Amino acid sequence: MRALRFSEFGEPGVLRLEDVPAPEVTAEEAVVRVESASVNPSDVKNVAGAMDWTVLPRTPGRDFAGVVVSGPAEWEGVAVWGTGGDTGFSRDGSHAQLISVPVAALAPKPARLSFDEAATVGVNFVTAWYGLIETAQLVAGETVAVFGITGGVGGAVAQIAHAHDGKVIGLGRRPPRPDTPAAAVLDHFVAYDPAVDVGAEIKRLTDGKGAQIVYDAVGGATTPSALAGLARRGRLVVISAIGSPIVEVNIRALYRNESRVLGVDSGKLSMIDSARRLERMAPYFESGQFRPLPIAATYSLDKAQAAYQAVADNAGGRVVIRP
Repeated sequence: MRALRFSEFGEPGVLRLEDVPAPEVTAEEAVVRVESASVNPSDVKNVAGAMDWTVLPRTPGRDFAGVVVSGPAEWEGVAVWGTGGDTGFSRDGSHAQLISVPVAALAPKPARLSFDEAATVGVNFVTAWYGLIETAQLVAGETVAVFGITGGVGGAVAQIAHAHDGKVIGLGRRPPRPDTPAAAVLDHFVAYDPAVDVGAEIKRLTDGKGAQIVYDAVGGATTPSALAGLARRGRLVVISAIGSPIVEVNIRALYRNESRVLGVDSGKLSMIDSARRLERMAPYFESGQFRPLPIAATYSLDKAQAAYQAVADNAGGRVVIRP
């Protein structure tokens, strides 16, 4: 089969399309024909060497949607989707014609979604669900402020919060495009602006109370504003750090507000762990309550380097490879 491979870290130019042995079916592993696989910023960071658990040489790619071609009889021919913090890092990923998937990680693709759409869901929605529902334990009616609202995770957080009767305040350099799912569920938008006290603006929009949950999908430079926007006993979810990972925190303000700071790393979720979360979210996609993020471009496997470069250049919308 053909697979995208890298044996050293660097820019997308280190990626090579190679002929490699096809994965073999075992009692524990099924083989899936990859119809679509998205390219995430974390895939680009992986190739660049920013993920310290990557084992080389490797086929990258976390998210996928495809059809089981070898495995348990009841699964053969079934359309599935998946993702994983191990996928593309410590086990070969989805940017190939075939991928080996643990039988325990096989999850039926929602029929409502095309392969391209299903391939854009994994990392973004699993990270959002893991942080908002499982870690911060969102309660219906709470206000969620989302830093990075135009990003993949931020847009997913907004939809999940809205589906659980939360009020959503989106924060970003610019508002979401009107055609995006996030735009349809926002109650308020706050633009990053040096002249605006973002934390105070969150308080103003919540009658002085602050947000019960701030989901910071940016991190680092936004952390002081995120903490300042928290309600008493509010929960700050942190998934990344842009720029310097070192942040000064007013400890007195932190403990007096009884704020909680919660770190979330979807890289710790295996393909099997992620499948369980996709199964929980599948009914929301089937009903149309959750919608995949817009697809900006699709590429063949031959053009995978260009797909990676598009993501590295912050192309608006999701980028999909069709092996």
